[in-house]
Amino acid sequence: MTSLAARPATTAPAPSASSLPPVRNHKELPAGFRGTTSGETSKPISTYTALLAKVREAGLLKRRTGFYITVFVVITTLLGMAVTGSFLLGHSWFQLLIAAGIGLLFTQYAFLAHETAHRQVFESGKTSDRVGRILAAGVVGMSYDWWMSKHTRHHGNPNTIGKDGDIAYDTVSFLEQDAVKQRGLSRLFTQRQGYAFFPILLFEGINLHVLSYKTLFGRKKVNKRSHEIAMVTLRFAVYLGIVFWFLPVGMAFAFLGVQLAVFGLYMGAAFAPNHVGMPIIPETSRVDFLSKQVLTSRNIRGRGMTLGMGGLNYQVEHHLFPSMARPHLRAASKLVQEHCLEHRVEYTETTLPAAFGIVVRYLNKVGLAARRPFDCPMAAEYRPR
Repeated sequence: MTSLAARPATTAPAPSASSLPPVRNHKELPAGFRGTTSGETSKPISTYTALLAKVREAGLLKRRTGFYITVFVVITTLLGMAVTGSFLLGHSWFQLLIAAGIGLLFTQYAFLAHETAHRQVFESGKTSDRVGRILAAGVVGMSYDWWMSKHTRHHGNPNTIGKDGDIAYDTVSFLEQDAVKQRGLSRLFTQRQGYAFFPILLFEGINLHVLSYKTLFGRKKVNKRSHEIAMVTLRFAVYLGIVFWFLPVGMAFAFLGVQLAVFGLYMGAAFAPNHVGMPIIPETSRVDFLSKQVLTSRNIRGRGMTLGMGGLNYQVEHHLFPSMARPHLRAASKLVQEHCLEHRVEYTETTLPAAFGIVVRYLNKVGLAARRPFDCPMAAEYRPR
């Protein structure tokens, strides 16, 4: 893993489990954070304004609508080719290869919906929401408003206890205070959850669709609820109708299973390396914006990562400048690294395999709490680190 903190960039091996950030209940800020307690009136100091001025001066906040239209056309062309290939194959089990390819393409559409929602494509907020909703609900089959609400909270408080829904308990415990509460089969699972994390992602595609429907038909406020219900329902009606009309029932179910498994694994594998295993911020702490975004995020380096991860490999820059278009992230990373070096803020970057290893070790380390069924979260604060 590479870290920049007032020294030239160097490459070091991925950290061992013992070097991962503490995962217990936090009463103090993790090392490297600057901030004030919630009871103080002074504001945390941030150098973000100076960095933002450099990025804006370099023209890196300009929209790249043409780029995204090109990406959309390419993905849609590939989807058309996949559908054509499926019809040409007929009742062949090679259809499962087509299903896997469609799973990859739906994830690429999800990346585009994500970038559109962040105003990276269009200046107009209304246009961004309209196109983002069509991509998310009408193409991918997910509620745009549900995802936007969840993702906005994450961007405002990444890895912050009680504020970031992405680290809230949901099958997997990302915090020791959640792991220690598990009982029965959940406790047995949590003890080795790191090894099970990526296999579980095979079911994440189904989970995303189910959560979207539960939200759309639930009591929580949903903007454009009727529009989203109509788009998601029409999308599934057309998609499932074609699959079950053209393929034998058994093959159709296999086709859907592979497509959903690839979609869920790809989505999870693109998002998980970005924050899992990075420092956790206590719920009552106040941290300056730049430190909060940089110190809780991890970049992924490597050829093809920007295409494969839809720009999420530049997670630090994405969190600092959410509306920055994908083509500008690489140039922005150089400015951010220089700024972090100057102001002694640790900048983390590693390879994808190393990041996956960190995720597994971190989750297993959190899971150790489940081996102590009589512990409580309060007692965890006083255990030696």
